[in-house]
Amino acid sequence: MKKSVYQSYDELPLFLNAEMVAQVLGVSPSSGYELMHEPDFPVLRVGSCMVVPKEKFIQWVEEHTGGSG
Repeated sequence: MKKSVYQSYDELPLFLNAEMVAQVLGVSPSSGYELMHEPDFPVLRVGSCMVVPKEKFIQWVEEHTGGSG
């Protein structure tokens, strides 16, 4: 597993793209893209772009781990 480049949720931008999602989770970019296509993942589609609102991402992580950042 790769080490996350972020130390806290406070460092995250308001919206995350697939590459940022992968960096935060410490996984490969392809895993980030795959995750963003999962039905329960909180993606906002803007035209052909997909982004994840920071607060929804944090909520998703907490729901799937039972932890907090």
